[in-house]
Parts: sequence; structure tokens; C-alpha cells
Amino acid sequence: MNRNILTLATLLLLAAVSAFAAPVNYQISDKYNITFTGGGEVGGIFKTLKGTIVFDEQSPAASHIDLTIDVASVNTGNGLMNNHLKSAEWLDAAKYPAIHFTSKKIVKNGATYQVTGDMDIHGVKKEVTLPFSFQASGSGGIFTSKFSVSRADFHLGKPGGEVDEQIKLDIKVPVVKK
Repeated sequence: MNRNILTLATLLLLAAVSAFAAPVNYQISDKYNITFTGGGEVGGIFKTLKGTIVFDEQSPAASHIDLTIDVASVNTGNGLMNNHLKSAEWLDAAKYPAIHFTSKKIVKNGATYQVTGDMDIHGVKKEVTLPFSFQASGSGGIFTSKFSVSRADFHLGKPGGEVDEQIKLDIKVPVVKK
């Protein structure tokens, strides 16, 4: 009888510990990819991403994402276009050197997730909700997200022209557990 009580108490303790397991701290791998397209021949990548990702697949509400992209790391494959994107008309790298995102809430949405947080681009901070997925693999995984950002919302460029109103982003961030 005492053995059954001890076994039951151990099982309850293990269940309680696993129910309150801490989210995992992830380190961003160097193999990340942040691409953007804006119609026609307008597109490129950002080469520098830093931040912290604390994520729990089973309890996304306990998770947190804080990412910073270095605006000066933009690369379109064309030096003149790079300089134009870094200019005051577009990203204004001198005045606003970073694109920053900080999560406020993460929820599971079927097989994927949605993260709501503050995105700061070109000195404009807006609350946005972005979709993402996470594929675990060994001691890490990969976060992926595809979404669009309105140029007008962040005062990027002049209306019209060759650049679409919606800038499409495709982000892949491999991570490893810290």
C-alpha cells in the first residue's frame, strides 16, 4: 500500500514538474535568411540579425521573441540600390539603424503560431500580428515566417513608383538550444 502511494506521489510530482517546465532559450544560428521583395526587380536580403528567442511549443504563452535587424546590412546585389534603401527616403539607416520586433503574445493557431508584438521600422512603432511555424530538430529547430509589411504604415518611400505598397518578407531562422 505504501509503495502504491509512493508511486502515485512520484507520478504526480513528475506531472507537476513537466506541466511547469520552463520554455527553452534558443540561440540564433548563423544560417538565418531574411529576404524581401517589393515587386519587379526590387528585393534583397538583410545580412545581420540578432536577438533572443525563448520558446515553448506546448505553452506558447510563456514564450518571448525579441529580434533586431541591422538596417545597414541590407543587400540587393546592387550598390546604388543599397545606398538608396539606406537613405532618408526609405530606411534612413543613419537615423534609424535597426528594425526591431518585440513580442507581446504568442498563441498556437492549428499547426502554426501567431505572434503579436511591436514592430519598429523607420522610427514608427506599430503593433502587428505575424504567422510563424517551428520545426523542432535534434537540439534545435527552425522558425519560418512569411508576411507583408505596408510601406505607408512605416513611412517608407513615396507612394506609387516601381515598388509595391506591400513589401513581402520571407524569414527562416535556425536555432539551437543554449
